[in-house]
Amino acid sequence: MAKKSSRLAAVRGGTDIDIGIDAQDRAAIAQGLSRLLADTYTLYLTTHNFHWNVTGPMFNTLHDMFMQQYTELWNAVDPIAERIRALGHVAPGSYAEFARLSAVPDAPTEPPKALEMVRMLVQGHETVARTARSLFPLVDQAHDEPTADLLTQRLAVHEQTAWMLRSLLEA
Repeated sequence: MAKKSSRLAAVRGGTDIDIGIDAQDRAAIAQGLSRLLADTYTLYLTTHNFHWNVTGPMFNTLHDMFMQQYTELWNAVDPIAERIRALGHVAPGSYAEFARLSAVPDAPTEPPKALEMVRMLVQGHETVARTARSLFPLVDQAHDEPTADLLTQRLAVHEQTAWMLRSLLEA
């Protein structure tokens, strides 16, 4: 049996992927995850920017909150990129690729006022949630449970963060 497995690996060159998801579905899922990665990274960068540049009477609260949020986003990019790799595709990793793939707008060059930062981050988290949610039909059809689990975790974080940020905007 070992001889047959080793011969099969040699024939395949060790590069074929046979995880029960066909190549076309893996490519489509990887493409969707690439958009999620770009959205997440762009939101991370915007949140970190706002952490550095927030001012006003809510400085301490927002500075600390933004740090918690950008840290969570930073920790999210690796699992998304590694899932793309596990599906046999290259993860995007340049600002140019992220700009092309992301539905989250880049941060403005001039820092907005504190509450405008909060509004922009609410919109960013809601955008990332929509991107994640849009992948479920394909992921479900392909029976890709690891990606579904990743998407579920990301949705929970983005929806909760958007809610917490929206709470700051209520009069």
